[in-house]
Amino acid sequence: MSFGGIDITYYVITIGTMLISGWVGSMLKKRFREYSERPIAMSGAEIAAKMLSDEGISDVQIISTPGQLTDHYNPLNKTVNLSDVVYSQRNVAAAAVAAHECGHAVQHARAYGPLKMRSALVPVVNLSNKFMMYVLMAGLFMAASGNTTVLLIGVIMFGATTLFSFITLPVEFDASNRALAWLDNSHAMGDLDHDKAKNALFWAAMTYTVAAIASLGQLLYFVMRLLAARR
Repeated sequence: MSFGGIDITYYVITIGTMLISGWVGSMLKKRFREYSERPIAMSGAEIAAKMLSDEGISDVQIISTPGQLTDHYNPLNKTVNLSDVVYSQRNVAAAAVAAHECGHAVQHARAYGPLKMRSALVPVVNLSNKFMMYVLMAGLFMAASGNTTVLLIGVIMFGATTLFSFITLPVEFDASNRALAWLDNSHAMGDLDHDKAKNALFWAAMTYTVAAIASLGQLLYFVMRLLAARR
């Protein structure tokens, strides 16, 4: 069944994953609001500095960056970038985020394989994201007249972005595991707070999981369209 040349399957996949993603996102915000009210002795910046020091990393700078949910590790200039609230506040949520981003810095320092693979894919993914939907739409149009080459190119581009999404999963889960292990060993927070930090990072990781599954579902849809056009 199709509408306007786009199979209803595409809408089911897209809307379904959007609903799930919205629910996971709301749970993530809820948990972080809750755990932001749980005070600890150290700020996010202090947590980051201590974790890097304990891991023997001295060439990574900790920076406060504007916005919300802008926390990230930049391997190009070796900076742990923490949003204003994470950088300055002293609570479980800030500690969890700061330690997680430092987990990426530890991965970089230890040459963690999946992180290296993800970094190598970044230029390809950036290019694919820029042109992919245009190529796919043109490919679907041309496939109606029997020319599937452009659609194949679009599927390959989408495949690269899907691969990137799945490589991201072990990178994110491993960074969280490193963060939680350090938080536990350093006694930066109590056992109850440790469980809260673990729960917060779990919901953060679920956002990446949902995104990867959504990408796979959409990729399979375009693969099916390609195979159908080649019959």
